[in-house]
Amino acid sequence: MIRFRTLLAALALLAPAPLLANSGDEPASIRILPGWLGTDGQRFVGIEISMAPGWKTYWRAPGEAGIPPYLDWSGSRNISGVDIHWPVPEVFDYAGMTVIGYHEQVVIPIEITPTQAGEPVHLAGHAEFGVCDDICVPMSFEFAIDMTDDDRKTPAIVAAMIDQPVSAERASVGSVICQAEPTAKGVKITARLEMPSTGTPEVVVIESGDGEIWVAGATAARVGGVLTASAEMVNLFGEPIALTRSAMRITVLGTERAVDILGCPGG
Repeated sequence: MIRFRTLLAALALLAPAPLLANSGDEPASIRILPGWLGTDGQRFVGIEISMAPGWKTYWRAPGEAGIPPYLDWSGSRNISGVDIHWPVPEVFDYAGMTVIGYHEQVVIPIEITPTQAGEPVHLAGHAEFGVCDDICVPMSFEFAIDMTDDDRKTPAIVAAMIDQPVSAERASVGSVICQAEPTAKGVKITARLEMPSTGTPEVVVIESGDGEIWVAGATAARVGGVLTASAEMVNLFGEPIALTRSAMRITVLGTERAVDILGCPGG
């Protein structure tokens, strides 16, 4: 993850209504959307980013020229896990490079698992996002939230939860094989995916599952029912790469749907 200097900051204390992270003079505003208590004890909130026309922000894997978001929960209490449900992103061309993200507005659902069920949950920390048009502006959002026990669902968060890539099973993905070969700087990964087309053109994103490993933009080609994608992985600190194949993630972004594939065994 890239950490960048904070230009914009505010404290959001979640009362009955969400509060803005910054004023209306900026290219984007960030606020927390109040969520609900799930039937299984999970808590839900949302981060909403609203952008001025022409501006965009980035997905968890931002592509060749984007700024990766950074989310920190270190001030939280009674939290054992946080899952971020990223909605299906868009693919943009920027000066001949592929970037992946959102424009106009995006709601990012956050699902919290408490350590002690039934006890109060406090979510606190900060989020950093880049918003870009002709220039990029880093934004930082500080938050401190006492989670609600209300079970009424927030429509915008529900809609974003629905707008997710489909699973490999639902997409009828067959064999998934990743081959690794050393390069001068790291490792080249070639993924062979037996799966129906998601709509041309198809963009493939390969993630290592390790924050210390940078993955270049993948090149992809399809022959019939087989999609092949290759990307180079480099350790940011120059260390040898030890892949955990079960942690690898491959997302296929097509014009008709997106597919999320977890794990990439060797062949």
